[in-house]
Amino acid sequence: MITPEQVDRWLSGAPETEHLEFKEAKQQYDTDKLLKYCVALANEGGGHLVLGISDKAPRRVVGTQAFLDTGATKGRILTALQFRVEIEELHHPDGRILVFDIPGRPIGTPRHVGGMYLMRSGEELVPMSPDQLGRIFAEGKADFLALDASAVIDADQVVAALDVQTFFDLIKLPLPATREGVLARLVSEKLVRPVAAQYAITNLGALLLAKDMRQFDSLTRKTVRVIKYRGNNKLHTERDLIGQKGYAVGFESLIHYVNVQLPVNEVIGQALREEVRMFPELAIRELVANALVHQDFEATGSSVMIEIYADRIEITNPGQPLIPTERFVDEYSSRNEKLADLMRRLGICEEKGSGIDKVVSSTEYYQLPAPEFRVAPMHTTAVLFAHKEFVDMDAKERVNACYMHCCLKYVSNEKMSNQSLRERFKLDDTRAKVSAVSQIIATAVEQNKIKPDDPESLSKRYVKYVPYWT
Repeated sequence: MITPEQVDRWLSGAPETEHLEFKEAKQQYDTDKLLKYCVALANEGGGHLVLGISDKAPRRVVGTQAFLDTGATKGRILTALQFRVEIEELHHPDGRILVFDIPGRPIGTPRHVGGMYLMRSGEELVPMSPDQLGRIFAEGKADFLALDASAVIDADQVVAALDVQTFFDLIKLPLPATREGVLARLVSEKLVRPVAAQYAITNLGALLLAKDMRQFDSLTRKTVRVIKYRGNNKLHTERDLIGQKGYAVGFESLIHYVNVQLPVNEVIGQALREEVRMFPELAIRELVANALVHQDFEATGSSVMIEIYADRIEITNPGQPLIPTERFVDEYSSRNEKLADLMRRLGICEEKGSGIDKVVSSTEYYQLPAPEFRVAPMHTTAVLFAHKEFVDMDAKERVNACYMHCCLKYVSNEKMSNQSLRERFKLDDTRAKVSAVSQIIATAVEQNKIKPDDPESLSKRYVKYVPYWT
């Protein structure tokens, strides 16, 4: 039951969250919209839709005359949605309040209305993506990484299929003196599953340690593919390589191969001519590791792909990210936590949340445009671009670099300023350059990517900026 104390907390400024939605609805409220909000809140774990309280601060009771016959309304909801929503009618001194108590969806079952699977995005209701629906439908099913990649085999066959020596080197432990010791460690890491006196290699074990992933039918489309093109499009392919080794035991050779394929720039120092790869290796390592860790293993017909063009490199993994791309610098969420944990302990990828900031930092050091992250219905792509002079960057590239620089400063416990952004672009402090950077900052503020750290400050020259989400 909703208590007066609960209403008081709402009035005191309780924020709308994934579990709470306010609508004024003074005279009426559209039934179709009611059904859609019931579905969206159910898909987000359930919550309350409250009519008769203003949805803008300061919160106040405005009263509602919507749905006077609550019994009939409950019946319409049940008929349309096939799940029950309780309705509480509260009589406040300032007006009638209607509270819809919406239960969360069952495990593995997204709610829909008229075939529309909905969720909230800010003030809007939007369709759930295929990737989000896939994750819901997969709930309650066996974890792909825990499934068997091999038939039941003996200890000798396990050691023959997996590169156990490299595994112990990466985890910085001495190779056990006995085969039983090796198998015990693999079992403890869930890389191998004991079956009576024999074993089965799990998908996790084969993905990380396989000497040849082609031996495992379940992983034939999980290998990494590297394609190098001639020019800036896909018309002419120079090389096309499909990896064979497990992610952990083959990671260093994969990164080496990618680096060898990258275009080279010549840098002339005081006395020496030096060849420098177009993209920093640190950024390549982090983005490839992220693609491996965050891929959706339930997606079929696709794999992690690295595509090298004359002017950029694109690293793509199956599945959409669990967090918005603009929060990659400061947030972290993995759908494959066991894989991520092992990859970290094996030294393949960084600790949680510290990878993308290194990518941004290294691209700034190399004076490259900021990385770009693209989300499609079935995959996510990270793009690194070749060097561009400031004058050659378009408005979108400049604003993206401004936002990424602002995020990097914030996670480094600093604040962005006109000066720091000029240093990022390697611009001097002439009036024209200061003005150009000020225009970029103004555009980023207008597009709600950044905001002044102190909105009340009267100083325009020394104002500092933070990301919009702080």
